[in-house]
Amino acid sequence: MDEKTREIATAYADACFEEELELLRELAQIPAPSGHEERRAEFIRDWWLAQGAPVGAVRIDEAKNVILSLPAGPHAEPDGGIAVFAAHTDVVFPDTEPLPLAESRTRLLAPGVGDDTANLVGLMLAGRYLLRNQVPLDRPLLIVANSCEEGLGNLAGTRELFRHYAGRVAEFTSFDLYLGMHVVSAVGSHRWRVKCHTEGGHSWENFGRDNAIEALCSFIEDLYALELPREAKTTINVGRFVGGTTVNSIAEDASVLVEYRSASEECLEQMYGKFVVLVEEHLKENTRIDAKLIGRRPASGEHTPEGQWELIARTDEVLRELGGVEPTHQESSTDANIPLSLGIPAHTVGAVEGDLLHTREEWIEKDSLRRGLAVTLALLLAHART
Repeated sequence: MDEKTREIATAYADACFEEELELLRELAQIPAPSGHEERRAEFIRDWWLAQGAPVGAVRIDEAKNVILSLPAGPHAEPDGGIAVFAAHTDVVFPDTEPLPLAESRTRLLAPGVGDDTANLVGLMLAGRYLLRNQVPLDRPLLIVANSCEEGLGNLAGTRELFRHYAGRVAEFTSFDLYLGMHVVSAVGSHRWRVKCHTEGGHSWENFGRDNAIEALCSFIEDLYALELPREAKTTINVGRFVGGTTVNSIAEDASVLVEYRSASEECLEQMYGKFVVLVEEHLKENTRIDAKLIGRRPASGEHTPEGQWELIARTDEVLRELGGVEPTHQESSTDANIPLSLGIPAHTVGAVEGDLLHTREEWIEKDSLRRGLAVTLALLLAHART
């Protein structure tokens, strides 16, 4: 990273600190369950327009992604492809009323504040620097506030982005999670909803009939007893169990949410086969079990994309010099799963300090916003053409 980029990034981050805090306070309170991000999307679109983005340069697509398009400069690389910088708008909580916000001298607390609202605010302000200063770019850039990263959103926002720009994206950076976390490979997953239906009845009068809860408990016990693939780390989890009515009723219905994960597509396919066979083994005359695949996130492709390690090395340098952290390379499930599965250089970068993600007590260190914004802007300025 050159000295000019370092000076610009740190000076801009310091100058924007109070504005960044206020923007974060405002955006963090807007509810955005996966699939229902429209209020945040409209806020971000209107914010871009207020910052001077041309009307035709910013749009909300069918998946509720907010996309700011920045054109290549006059001396751009021909056919260099598009660079995408993204952060997701959705949070894991279903709230439709304003989200609670609390603040101390050093911390800001809100559901989803670090995952991913603070990273998103930093990306918005970094993108504004390019916009206002008309920075000449070596290729077109997309600044994206994307939808449906969390839970059963199934990466719908990023999927739509790569559907619309198919064959045109050269690299992808998402900002998510905490400073020092650098996701460089994708963990894929299959998510299932498994339902069980039985005849049910009275706990005394009809004792002996199949019980949907007992049937699914037996299924879960056998699921955890499966021999997992060993070619790559593979995990299973039952995350939610619902069933029954009253204490003196034989449960007629029950359901569970199940996922298995792996960094290997081959292992995921092995698990798919084992899972389907297990469901079939638990079918009984008076017990119906239905399994529906409700989410599928791809793992990294078989081969490392050309340019992947260059992208990672460039980012690590920025994280060390401006983030003040030693980056830790990780494999995880993020928006980068989609491009990595397509053989496109991609990664996910944390740009704020905090903890307790996916809880209502999540917090971020306010002062870390300076370093996070400097990191984000420096990564965008890697595409400046002077």
